[in-house]
Amino acid sequence: MGVDYYNVLQVDRNASEDDLKKAYRKLAMKWHPDKNPNNKKDAEAKFKQISEAYEVSFFLFHSISVSKSSLFLINLLMLLQVLSDPQKKAVYDQYGEEGLKGNVPPPDAGGATYFSTGDGPTSFRFNPRSADDIFAEFFGFSRPFGGGGGGGTRFSSSMFGDNIFASFGEAGGGGGAMHHGGGARKAAPIENRLPCSLEDLYKGTTKKMKISREIADVSGKTMPVEEILTIDVKPGWKKGTRITFPEKGNEQPGVTPADLVFIIDEKPHPVFTREGNDLIVTQRISLAEALTGYTVNLTTLDGRRLTIPVTNVIHPEYEEVVPKEGMPLQKDQTKRGNLRIKFKIKFPTRLTSEQKTGVKKLLG
Repeated sequence: MGVDYYNVLQVDRNASEDDLKKAYRKLAMKWHPDKNPNNKKDAEAKFKQISEAYEVSFFLFHSISVSKSSLFLINLLMLLQVLSDPQKKAVYDQYGEEGLKGNVPPPDAGGATYFSTGDGPTSFRFNPRSADDIFAEFFGFSRPFGGGGGGGTRFSSSMFGDNIFASFGEAGGGGGAMHHGGGARKAAPIENRLPCSLEDLYKGTTKKMKISREIADVSGKTMPVEEILTIDVKPGWKKGTRITFPEKGNEQPGVTPADLVFIIDEKPHPVFTREGNDLIVTQRISLAEALTGYTVNLTTLDGRRLTIPVTNVIHPEYEEVVPKEGMPLQKDQTKRGNLRIKFKIKFPTRLTSEQKTGVKKLLG
C-alpha cells in the first residue's frame, strides 16, 4: 500500500495548491536537519519524507485538476523534466515511458517510491529530487540554518517568527526577499515615542498600541491590516528604554520588514522629578520654618502618605534624604532609590528696626 502523502503533509485530499505549499513550508522549516542538531538523523529522514510528499502531492494536484486538452502540455513538461535528469533519462532511453511508470524495473531503483493517483490500480514509480533541492526552490538556498557544506545564507534568529514566509515569492519564482549570498536588505527601524507618566514608571503598567501596516501573502500581493501590540511597562524603566517588535513594518518584495521600536518617554510630573533612581521634590518654606523646624507632608507615586519631620536648620543647599522612597531599580525591583527633599527658603524683602534688633539678639 502506498504512502499517504496528504497525511504526511497534514492536509486533506481536497487541499489547494496554496495549501500544499503552506504545509510544505511549515514542515520543512520544522524538520530541516540543521534546525535539529540533537536529532539530526531522524530529522533528515523526516525532512526527505516531507519533501517527497510535497512533490508527489503537487504533481497529483496538477495531474488531476488539468483538463484533457492540457494533458499534452503536461506530458511535454514532464518529458522535459525527465530529459534534464540523467537517471530518469537513462530509464527513458532504455525502457521508454513504461519504464518511468514502473512497469519495467529501472536501474538503481532500490530507493524509489510508489504512489497511487486514486483513479485506479495503476501504480507509478517516482524518484524525487533531493529534499534540499526542493527547499532551495522555495527559499533560494538549501542550508538556511548555517549548516556545513553549501555555505548557504544564514537566517538571523529574528526571522523565525509568525511572518517568516510573508516576503518569500512563489516556489521557484526567484522574486522573494532572500537573495543568494547576502540575504535581503532590511528596512530601517521605525521609532515611536511612548509617553509614560512617572506613576506608570513607578508602578508598572500595560500599554496597548494599535498599528496599521501592509502585509504580503505568498503570491507577493499586499493588503492593509491592523494589529494591537501589548507593551508591559516594568517598574523602574527609564526614559530611553527601547521595546522592539521585530519585523512589524510594512512587507514588500526584496526587503525584510523593519523592526517597530517604541522608546519610553517620561511625562513631566507636577511634584516629583527623577534623577537616575532617585526622586526629588522641592518644598518652599519661610525663613522662620528654616530656622525653627519644618514637617514635610507628601503623597507618594503609589498613593501613600508620608510625614517627614525636619529638625535640622535648613540652609539653601540642605537636602533631607529619605532612603528607599525613590524609584524601583530596573534590574532589581525589590530595591529602590532615595527620596531627596530640597528647599527653597523665602527670605523677607525688608525688616523693621525692631525685627533687626530681635534677630541680632536671637542670633548674637
